[in-house]
Amino acid sequence: MGTKLDLSQVLEELENTSTLDELSDVAVRLRDSLRVEHLIYHWVDGAGDQYGYTTYPDAWVQRYLERSYHRIDPVIVGCFQRFHPVDWKKLDWSSKPAKAFLKDAQSHGVGNQGYSIPIRGPNGQFALFTVNHSCDDSTWQDFVESHGRSLILIAHYFNRKGLEFASDRQPGSPRGLSPREVDAMTLLALGYSRAQVAHSLSISEHTLRVYIEGARAKLGAQNTTHAIATALSRGLIVV
Repeated sequence: MGTKLDLSQVLEELENTSTLDELSDVAVRLRDSLRVEHLIYHWVDGAGDQYGYTTYPDAWVQRYLERSYHRIDPVIVGCFQRFHPVDWKKLDWSSKPAKAFLKDAQSHGVGNQGYSIPIRGPNGQFALFTVNHSCDDSTWQDFVESHGRSLILIAHYFNRKGLEFASDRQPGSPRGLSPREVDAMTLLALGYSRAQVAHSLSISEHTLRVYIEGARAKLGAQNTTHAIATALSRGLIVV
């Protein structure tokens, strides 16, 4: 763990995927680059059906589905109540079902550390992007501090592609921000400077201004700060 992540390369690879197999390949490479044990994209819809991609062992995935663990999983329950990324240690594992679930998960190869990013899209869409590993608390804290911001943007890209490849599940999308406008506003909301945003997206600051002004106009915002606040309130970006 602790490797330096090339964010621009990861985002470019995600942008260029056109099949689920390609998306899975990117996920495996990202897991290996981050030096974590598992990477998960998990979407539970309103009917209880599940969709996603995971590097967890097949035996655990099958057991999770068979036992409908999503109904008691503290990660899903806890993240559904939050808008910000969550370290698993801060969730409530005190109930007997949660303790039994955790014991079962770890016996199937799930690590003791996890960091999950709730994703809320248009019309109530909800998903989770998670990285999971086995290590001590101090090592994990260093990892999250080093990669937390990058993982939020990667989660956003991953979710966008997941929706593209599951079009029958995709919620209707009213006219909103373009993908690049969402990227720019997300990074600005995270506290990146304009120079840092332009560098992360591999664009010029002039092009970045075009995206920001486009987003501001669509949102009817008076300035960039107002645009960010409006985009957050409407669920168009997630931080």
